[in-house]
Parts: sequence; C-alpha cells; structure tokens
Amino acid sequence: MNTAPNPPQTPPISSDDDYSKYSVNWKKEVVFILRAIMEKGELLTAHFDHGKNLILTSIVGVDPEQEEVILDFGANAEMNQKILASDRILFVTIHDRVKVQFTASRIEKIRFEGRDSFRIELPESLIKLQRREYYRVTTPIAHPLKCVIPIEGSQKIGISIVDISIGGIGVVLPQIETALEPGMTFPGCQLVLPDIGNIVATMEIRNVFEVTLRNGNKNKRAGCQFVDLPTNMQSMIQRYIIKVERERRAMQLDRQ
Repeated sequence: MNTAPNPPQTPPISSDDDYSKYSVNWKKEVVFILRAIMEKGELLTAHFDHGKNLILTSIVGVDPEQEEVILDFGANAEMNQKILASDRILFVTIHDRVKVQFTASRIEKIRFEGRDSFRIELPESLIKLQRREYYRVTTPIAHPLKCVIPIEGSQKIGISIVDISIGGIGVVLPQIETALEPGMTFPGCQLVLPDIGNIVATMEIRNVFEVTLRNGNKNKRAGCQFVDLPTNMQSMIQRYIIKVERERRAMQLDRQ
C-alpha cells in the first residue's frame, strides 16, 4: 500500500448533491463491483476522522457468505491506529473511469493469508457515479422494442427494451429460471429497429436493479452494453433515436 506522506487521492462525492439514482443496492451487484475492483488491483482512498486523514489501500478479499471485505494493511502504524479507532470510513476509487464510493461504520485488524489486514462488513450499498457517454432515448410505448437474447443452447428469450443509446440498452428482465447477472455476455443478440433495420450485437449485462412502478408492482431491470458494435449499426441506432425524437416533437406540436 502507498504510504507516501501526500499520496494521490480520489476525493469523495459531495453529500450536497442527490446521487440516489446512482446507488447500487442489490447484494450480488455490490459483490460483483467490489471483486472487479479487486481483480484490477485498483487503489481505494480511505477517508476518516471527518475527512482530516486518509490512507491508500486495496481490496484483497470479498466474501459475501461471511459478509466481509478484506483490505490491505498500512505500513504507517500511527495512521493504522487512527483508522481503527474511527467510527466512519469513506472509501472512494475509480473503476472503469467511473467513481465508486461506499462507507464502513467499523474497521478491524485481522490476519489474512498470513499477514495483517483490515476487515470491514460488506457494504449494503455503494454509489457508482456513471457518466453516460451517449444520448439515451426512452422507447415509445405504442411501438415497443424487443431484444432476442440466446441464453442456453438453442433457447432464446425476448425482452422489452425501455431505453436505447449507441452504447447499449436498458431492459426489463423476464421471470425465468436462468439467472441474468452483471458480467454475463451474450453474443448474437437481435433487435429490430422499425423502418431502420436489424441489429445483431454482443451484449454485456453491466448492472441489475429493482424498479417500483406507479401501481406499486416491482420488476427487475438491467443495463446492457454493446460490445464492439460495428459503425454501421451505431449509425442505425442514431437514425432510430433521431426518428423517435422527431415523432415525439410532432406529437407535442399537435397537442398545442
């Protein structure tokens, strides 16, 4: 762990802003994100003492069954004692160019794989401050889009698309026995863009979350990213987005 007097740090997300829509609350996705951070060896800035002190650390273990996260221990004995006495630690890192932040109310010293380490409880939630690179449009209810995904062998499922961009789609997950979880990749996915053409793409599930509808019912949704989408298909999606926006503006003018 970096113990330089003034280590490079990742500042926390301001508490003055509302980032609730970026909150990840599903345990499996929290574990998936933390493990991805661990596997890439990314550094976390641990802020404590009301932001007066910080250390750099890294995740060395994530155990969802024991509800724990193990972190690298520091070489600075004074800072180690200070963070162990803290009642709130704020961890911040950058993962896939996106800021990730979570908190711990207690941290303890343990032995892990023969060395001193920190242990915290698995966070119930974290903030993943996704900054979208592409304009995203909600699909029209009157003409819904469907995506056909091959899941097992020759089995395919059709899922409803709620929004679309050049980067990917948001979908409503059907109630099926096969679990669809973050990190899964599906080649050969097909979607038809009315009056535009057919898209065949590889898609990766990036996140899964639960939505409460106006009638009180709940459903699961997923954000899916296109993987290496050809330029001509990106152009087709862009034309579809422009078409939907034009139709919406025309409808708004008709109502006036």
